[in-house]
Amino acid sequence: MALRLTLLASSRSSSVLDVRFADSRSLDAAGWDEVKRAGPSLSHLAAAELRYCSPSVRCRETAHALSLTPVAQPALRDCDMGRWSGYTLREIAAREPQAVQAWLADPRSAPHGGESLMTFIQRIGGWLDTRPVNDGSWIVAVTEPGVMKAAVCYVLKAPPKAYWQIDAQPLSVVTFSGRVGDWSLSLEN
Repeated sequence: MALRLTLLASSRSSSVLDVRFADSRSLDAAGWDEVKRAGPSLSHLAAAELRYCSPSVRCRETAHALSLTPVAQPALRDCDMGRWSGYTLREIAAREPQAVQAWLADPRSAPHGGESLMTFIQRIGGWLDTRPVNDGSWIVAVTEPGVMKAAVCYVLKAPPKAYWQIDAQPLSVVTFSGRVGDWSLSLEN
């Protein structure tokens, strides 16, 4: 048997129109309501041998609301967006349109002074590949949607531009199974 690793995207901390880079806000009312409604269908996640979360407030709150008692993992933090942190894409595009175009077009670009998309995907892949490999064990991590997208790119060995084609909705779940460098993506119902 292989290691099984399930990622759960955190609940929301803002409306879609107000999504900010490196959003450090708490869950909003809609986010708390989502977790409460989804709780029964996600309660099985508490059976995992190891439970982690991204260090953000919304990931910790989502995990605790689901009684997962996670350990925060700094390696699971969202992409470092440098000086763009706290702003929406619309706000940055109005101020730095050429920088935004460069960032979206080139996965090695980091005009904001933080991590490039390529570096971010590699960091998340490195975390996946350093999980304890005990056959049959199960790990659950509540993460930022971006972390989930980066993990999917890494596992599928997809080109970094595929990151922009993945939509990780709040409380969505993806499970990987395998070992270092040999992961498979599992679709569950």
